[in-house]
Amino acid sequence: MRKNWLHWGLALLMLLTPFLSLRSAETVKAASTVEIKIHYNRPDGKYDGWNLWVWEKGKDGKSYSFTGDDDFGKVALIQMETDATEFGFIVRLNDWQEKDIGDDRFFTVSGGKAEIWLKSADPEVYLEKPSVGPVTPPPPIEGDLTLKVHYHRFDKNFDQWNLWVWARGQDGNAFNFTSDDSYGKIATFKVDLKGANDIGFIIRKGEWLAKDVDADRYIPVSRAKNGVLEVWLLQGDSRIYYNPNDVDLSPKFLSAKLDAVDQITVTTSVPIPLVYDKKEGLIIKTGSTEVGIRNIVFREDGGKPVASSSFTILLSEPLDLSKPYTLSRDGYGSINIIFNGVFSTKAFEESFTYEGELGAIYTKEKTTFKLWAPSATNVSLNLYAAGSGGSPTKNVPMVKSDKGVWVVEQSGDIHGVYFTYLVDVLGTVNEAVDPYARAVGVNGLRGMVVDLSRTNPAGWENDKRPEFKALTDAIIYELHIRDISVHPQSGIENKGKFLGLTEKGTTGPEGIKTGLDHLIDLGITHLHLLPVFDFRSIDETTLENNSFNWGYDPQHFNVPEGSYSTDPTKGEVRINEFKQMVMALHSAGIRVVMDVVYNHTGASADSDFSKIVPNYYYRFNDAGGFSNGSGTGNETASERSMVRKHFVDSVVYWATEYNIDGFRFDLMALHDIETMNAIRAALDEVDPSILIYGEGWTGGESPLPDDQKALKKNTGFLNRIAAFSDDIRDGLKGHVFTDTDKGFVNGQPGMEESVKFGIVASIMFNAIDYTKVKYSKTPWAKEPYHTITYVEAHDNLTLWDKLMKSNPEASEAELIAMHRMANAIVLTSQGIPFIHAGSEFLRTKGGDHNSYKSPDSVNQLDYNRLAQYMDNVEYFKGLIELRKEHPAFRMPEASLIRAHLKFMDMPAANMVGYTLSGNANGDKWETIAVLMNANDEEIEVELAQSGWAIVVNGEKAGTEVIEKISGNKVIVPPQTLLVLVDSGSIGSNLWIYLLLFALGAGAGGFVYWKKMKKNVKETA
Repeated sequence: MRKNWLHWGLALLMLLTPFLSLRSAETVKAASTVEIKIHYNRPDGKYDGWNLWVWEKGKDGKSYSFTGDDDFGKVALIQMETDATEFGFIVRLNDWQEKDIGDDRFFTVSGGKAEIWLKSADPEVYLEKPSVGPVTPPPPIEGDLTLKVHYHRFDKNFDQWNLWVWARGQDGNAFNFTSDDSYGKIATFKVDLKGANDIGFIIRKGEWLAKDVDADRYIPVSRAKNGVLEVWLLQGDSRIYYNPNDVDLSPKFLSAKLDAVDQITVTTSVPIPLVYDKKEGLIIKTGSTEVGIRNIVFREDGGKPVASSSFTILLSEPLDLSKPYTLSRDGYGSINIIFNGVFSTKAFEESFTYEGELGAIYTKEKTTFKLWAPSATNVSLNLYAAGSGGSPTKNVPMVKSDKGVWVVEQSGDIHGVYFTYLVDVLGTVNEAVDPYARAVGVNGLRGMVVDLSRTNPAGWENDKRPEFKALTDAIIYELHIRDISVHPQSGIENKGKFLGLTEKGTTGPEGIKTGLDHLIDLGITHLHLLPVFDFRSIDETTLENNSFNWGYDPQHFNVPEGSYSTDPTKGEVRINEFKQMVMALHSAGIRVVMDVVYNHTGASADSDFSKIVPNYYYRFNDAGGFSNGSGTGNETASERSMVRKHFVDSVVYWATEYNIDGFRFDLMALHDIETMNAIRAALDEVDPSILIYGEGWTGGESPLPDDQKALKKNTGFLNRIAAFSDDIRDGLKGHVFTDTDKGFVNGQPGMEESVKFGIVASIMFNAIDYTKVKYSKTPWAKEPYHTITYVEAHDNLTLWDKLMKSNPEASEAELIAMHRMANAIVLTSQGIPFIHAGSEFLRTKGGDHNSYKSPDSVNQLDYNRLAQYMDNVEYFKGLIELRKEHPAFRMPEASLIRAHLKFMDMPAANMVGYTLSGNANGDKWETIAVLMNANDEEIEVELAQSGWAIVVNGEKAGTEVIEKISGNKVIVPPQTLLVLVDSGSIGSNLWIYLLLFALGAGAGGFVYWKKMKKNVKETA
């Protein structure tokens, strides 16, 4: 019987074999691999950011990077598991910032392979390698072009939506939608091309409350017909349509966001009709595996769910965040589920917060690469011989380790090897640079493995921070690297470079000191450098163009900017030269402050952060787009553990590897209080004297709650971190955004309380009427070191330009008097004073209020002007000397200010006066009086005691006596600040007795000191 069953089994097997073979063949066919090779040539050789968008005909697309080079240009190798033969593609810049060719193009796969060649600006798809001569662009069009924009929103809500439009290279303007048709709203307007070949635009809500599509988009002017360029745009769709028939208005998913590990928030273009089935036809998959749905929460009407275009899906079990997921429904197509709110959940933080070291960890024996990418399905390491060009010499798969970290080791000494990562995440393969890269190639296209010990200049091991005690002892001078050296008569060899700040003995017109020697001569304690980390806006391959930018578009937070080095193509050069600069400044007794911009990145959807862990590093608005609290397109989510870790690790790295002495945080209020205090704590472990300050405001609306923001009003919750005082800034000169608005020094009545508030460094002080302070109606600083006292900075008009705009009838002498008084108030006030570079010689930018990308001719420190206004420079030097010599002007505690500073009753409006008495903060001067008269006539002031010496007036400043006054009345000239010292403190040896007393000379010493003090007063 057993043998019979065996015979029957063999017969059945033979019978089924053809079907099994057929099934097997079908399986192989479904899993066949298509290999696509795309060659791309750009005559300008600029490939940074250009990538491919490729799709099977009738399906969604995916981004692919160019990963290799040949003699034609860039090469992309694409493999797909599909049996499709027709594919579409677009060559695009970053995340739809621009298309090379506006139309979709297609190619056919034959025998599982396809190879095509593409030339920039050429629509033809070549099947054989063509010649690579440059494509002649169309001649530039001068004059106006009419742009007609049609816009469709599925929700039909066009309230506040408008267009921001610019001809490439020109400033932008806002345009409203003014009419409508069956498609939607229409905006028709003229654009002055000024020779541009394309027009950029953004659809935005209100004044940058939101963007419809995050990336900048461009329309080729060549698309115009009879002087009119007409396009159709669709909500949430980055594509530009030139024919309304090409626009798909059928029902579709607009977004699907994973807000918790088991919860998806969905929006659709039109409401989903309910069939009251548990799943409502919705299917969630990863690969071929379907995910269970527990419930769907729709909007309800009368207790019953109704059709809705916004709903929430509750899943049967948590999703595996290392896998990509799709949501589909018949009639609505399919959409990739993006991870969003889930990143803020406790479950995610506990599962994926990593506390170890990240990046390329170098030793001579091996280099370990660690990349945090918890949502990636695969990561591999590309190694390159150079920082740009060429194909990878090696591609090495990485292994996923704990907490979402991918790891691989490479043995041997690989210092100088360049690298990137290929990250497969959410169905897209991205080539990305390590966010923890400590060295990069030209334009930051690749990271570089670096032995940091080889970047140290001679003597670096002996570099030490200059002595510095109380935070209020700082005198900060804000400078751009290029500005100080690029002037033709600077006498500096390394113009616009880090090394320019290492040169000593340089002179300019009439033999004046320039560069580093000028800074030393001024007597500042801290040099604040505008962004010196690697930023995006300067092309480091064309530095002969002398491109200028402030640098508030960060690319690599842990790498010096390449354009400021003598050779940006070699990753170690910029590091070495940056260290040389720091060492030279330290040797000169000047500490170094970095302007850091952790609140946003220069790129958004195409940033390395987004390429590695999409949506994690940024905040998003309710519409699902990047929140724009920075005003530049995105804002980072510092409250998330790995974002916080990145920022803390970064400042500690700069403080330890480069010996940086301070950090100024751009738009600090976009960071949460906990992160800022974590930064303070980490830097205290390095050196508690490291200075931290920032802007206590945002650049736009942010979803971070106000009580969590490092706002100016929350400064009291920050540990030894200062905020800029716009109260004193605008109280002194008028509103920065209204050119003609005036302040105390240039003729605006009623500013006295704002000035007094600034003088006491924004602390609680009973003698101030807070209802009359320009902005803050309550004190916001607990201690004076919480306040940065200033009147101008790189933003907005320079003080000189502001005074000229607001006082057009004033003479030069009057403007100089106002300018001097404003800076004298800053340098005699409590808190931490801050000076804008060139203010000492009445810096002008010709009325340019936003010179972030203006040429050197606008931004450079004009040494001819320095020579012309040398008397003003001497005045500044005197004020700085006064502050450094006399601790009464820099009391470190609020209690000392309240104990020693007393405001006076003044005889007229537009005047402020106060005394610093009782040898404030150990000052050798017993009593100091500071009197300010912002009126245009002199006014007599009566003091409480007789016998004074003037050390600061409108002409001179310092510690030497200018004039003695025997009585108790003094004439204060118009637009002048006076500093007076009681006669008993001048020209005596009182400082000796004070020193003896301070050193503990005992009761006898105190009695002797009192006796000598009396004798000096009687003989004065």
